[in-house]
Amino acid sequence: MGIQQVMVIGAGQMGSGIAQVCAVAGYTVLLHDSNVESLQKGYQKIKQNLKRQIDKGRMSIEQVESILANVTLAERLEQASQVDLVIEAVVENMDVKKHLFKQLEQVTKADAILASNTSSLPITEIAAATNSPERVIGMHFMNPVPVMKLVEIIRGLATSDDVYSQVARMTEKLQKVGVRVNDFPGFVSNRILMPMINEAIFTVYEGVATPEAVDEVIKLGMNHPMGPLTLADFIGLDTCLYIMETLHEGFGDDKYRPCPLLRKYVSAGWLGKKSGRGFYVYEG
Repeated sequence: MGIQQVMVIGAGQMGSGIAQVCAVAGYTVLLHDSNVESLQKGYQKIKQNLKRQIDKGRMSIEQVESILANVTLAERLEQASQVDLVIEAVVENMDVKKHLFKQLEQVTKADAILASNTSSLPITEIAAATNSPERVIGMHFMNPVPVMKLVEIIRGLATSDDVYSQVARMTEKLQKVGVRVNDFPGFVSNRILMPMINEAIFTVYEGVATPEAVDEVIKLGMNHPMGPLTLADFIGLDTCLYIMETLHEGFGDDKYRPCPLLRKYVSAGWLGKKSGRGFYVYEG
């Protein structure tokens, strides 16, 4: 019968966005977060996003009500017992993900697909934490999920053909473009994007130019919609640092060495937009 019921784990910006696009596509969605307050915030974020669609005339009130009816808030992980697919969107930390996948193997049915939205960590290593690595796969959505079309689909060493085919078909149903990527640190998107951001930070660190100047050069000279330092603030400088460290460790190549200024900002708690300060200052 294929994928019909989905649990999304993690109700933050990525998780709530994934839950939203799944619900819009007609899937029954359980949204889970270990923090009840975060779970409620994630659901409100979905409602706000859909309300904007009403305001823009892209959806009717009835359509939005039907979509929201597809979403159930799940406070317990055990509620994943009957779902066909789990997509985790928790913190980008290997130990946390391994622990979660061990738990998921215990609470899900034997043929449920276990997917990770990791942006850089090896799917094969995550899968090795389970006794059924053939059902583990990567589904790396882009932020913001409701807007961005790309999903990197990453097969681990043991991922089965059937699991890959089901996820590829579902990605199409979500009206996304699934691109098959092999299991290397950073995959394609962050292996290219993060070194560019890191190099932009080096230009500020070395006094080549101000953050504003660097961003203007890339926007006007390369036709990017936003500059790399604005984008870094949007992603979160702690996330940028973690991905650079993953690339550096995974490849053992100093071209992926995180800029000292990036480390300094993260140590200072200047994490970008979410903390109110990064390369720029954010009000409210």
